[in-house]
Amino acid sequence: MTRVGILGASGYTGAELLRLCAQHPSFEVVYATGDTQAGTRAAALYPSLGVHCPDLVFEEFDASRAEGLDLVFLGLPHEASMALAPQLMGKVGCVVDLSAAYRLKDASLYPGWYGFTHDQPALLAAAVYGLPELHRDELRGAALVATPGCHVTAASLALAPLVRAGLVATTGVIVDSKTGISGAGRALKNSSLFCSADEDVTAYGLLDHRHTPEIEQEVGAQVLFTPHLAPMNRGILATCYARPAADVSTASLLAALSDFYRGEPFVAVSEASPSTKATLGSNAAFITARFDERTGTVIAICAIDNLAKGASGGAVQAANVALGLPETAGLTSVGVYP
Repeated sequence: MTRVGILGASGYTGAELLRLCAQHPSFEVVYATGDTQAGTRAAALYPSLGVHCPDLVFEEFDASRAEGLDLVFLGLPHEASMALAPQLMGKVGCVVDLSAAYRLKDASLYPGWYGFTHDQPALLAAAVYGLPELHRDELRGAALVATPGCHVTAASLALAPLVRAGLVATTGVIVDSKTGISGAGRALKNSSLFCSADEDVTAYGLLDHRHTPEIEQEVGAQVLFTPHLAPMNRGILATCYARPAADVSTASLLAALSDFYRGEPFVAVSEASPSTKATLGSNAAFITARFDERTGTVIAICAIDNLAKGASGGAVQAANVALGLPETAGLTSVGVYP
């Protein structure tokens, strides 16, 4: 068995990790922290865990409890993960960080986009970006994995193959992304209240959302990114617009995407317009593309579950690759429907 620790297990991504680890044939969660919920049974906070782990109690963090584990997930704030990762390296088999602390390869971007100075340049350089569809070879044997941002996962899966194939221009790309309320986390916020979010769609992070440089890093293009909060629990729908850099058609775009993702266990490319509900609870990503001859515009669309493929599911998938386990272990490509 793979002995697993989840630091920050009381948040939404932590709860999703507990759910995925429960169905993983090799993972055994032996340590789950949640400082704000220390002493609380996980099943009391998340009743969905009541059958599988009725006696699991969130603990306060103790570095000695993590030593010797095969795998540790970090579901912590960015700066907390940046400080903690060096303490764990060499003492655990693999660290998978769900924060943005080790995502951006250019350390100079952190003060402007995240408001802190990155003080771990060596670890930042060593961290492997945890999107297997784009970085599978680098992930094998990785000791530190940086799990992608949720919007970044959807946008990158839609756009990166087209950029790499030279089919779209690398300037003027627009990413219009809708996300469910769970993307804001479990902390109480006015924008997450039922009366605020219900029957409402709101754009946020205008011109300065933190995922912008990460999308540009992974896609390899200049991007204008605008996220929107939609009244649903889970899901991301990223609709991306770009100018063609070659002679393209809808058929050639779909063919390029299909070729790129051929054999991928969690990606489906088709003519059908992707649906967030189709991804619910799964690690699946649904992608399509169109070329609008009238305006000369390429459209690429991707739907994922923001807590699954966009966070905890993607983290488990990357951990499987890093540890040499079957990549699909503990994960499903089938969403819950209706």
